[in-house]
Amino acid sequence: MDGRDLILKLKEEKRAIVLAHNYQPPEIQDIADLTGDSLELSRQAASTTAQVIVFCGVAFMAETAAILNPDKRVILPRPDAGCPMADMITAEDMVGIKRQYPGTPIITYVNSTAAVKAESTVCCTSANSIRVVESFCKEDSVYMAPDQNLAKYTARHTQKQVYYWHGYCPIHHELRAEQVRQRKAEHPDALFLAHPECRPEVLDLADHVQSTSGMLRYVTESPHKSFIIGTEKGILYPMRRQNPEKRFYPASDRLVCADMKKTSLHDVINSLQTLEPRITVPEAIRIRALGAVEKMLAVR
Repeated sequence: MDGRDLILKLKEEKRAIVLAHNYQPPEIQDIADLTGDSLELSRQAASTTAQVIVFCGVAFMAETAAILNPDKRVILPRPDAGCPMADMITAEDMVGIKRQYPGTPIITYVNSTAAVKAESTVCCTSANSIRVVESFCKEDSVYMAPDQNLAKYTARHTQKQVYYWHGYCPIHHELRAEQVRQRKAEHPDALFLAHPECRPEVLDLADHVQSTSGMLRYVTESPHKSFIIGTEKGILYPMRRQNPEKRFYPASDRLVCADMKKTSLHDVINSLQTLEPRITVPEAIRIRALGAVEKMLAVR
């Protein structure tokens, strides 16, 4: 029995579902029941009848799934798969922010730990950060953490004062405007799509700024035939699979997240066999973090 057949057998035996982020290796995306961005996957998992969720992604994503699915067993095949940006801020930092900016809503990117979410007013995604900020009708200012680039992007689209933490995604932050200009010169007919985690000067060159899920929808619906993609290279796999007649080019060949590439088929098989490593969130933290996530989900 090959690895894929064994995974199918184990999923049925354990009443499990396998979720994979868009940045995961192709072979992991291929065996997943659902693929998408972190919050999208967690929301879909909340409605599943599966008792076990195998989350092929990084630690904060599995934590978010556990926050939203307390009655299910959430497994992270590679517990060493972390997120440098999520590690750039702590719950203690958040307490300090609230002291420094009393009464200011604290908007935390879902790319953060459960403990940091628990100290937040509300969470946001790269797709809805503007709507979340605008939902605070009576406040003139907000504080965003941990991604400075998402905060700067959001600030461009609101009249509110946006204060922010100085964290960043190393992958997106390292993409430079000159690299994009070079790629655009190589592919002059291509549209450039950039993720909001990129630097402002990179976003200035973008034809469209989109979250990962937004990019996938856009390239499918657009009549355009070629695209330069300014996010982690893993997303090129589902783009090419869903749109074989179109051409996709990474904005840089260095847009690779090592943590996202750690998960292997062997790791998934081992997790399904052992139902470990399990990701849990202490209930006191989970309840507070859930409040911040639910407030975000209520924003339309």
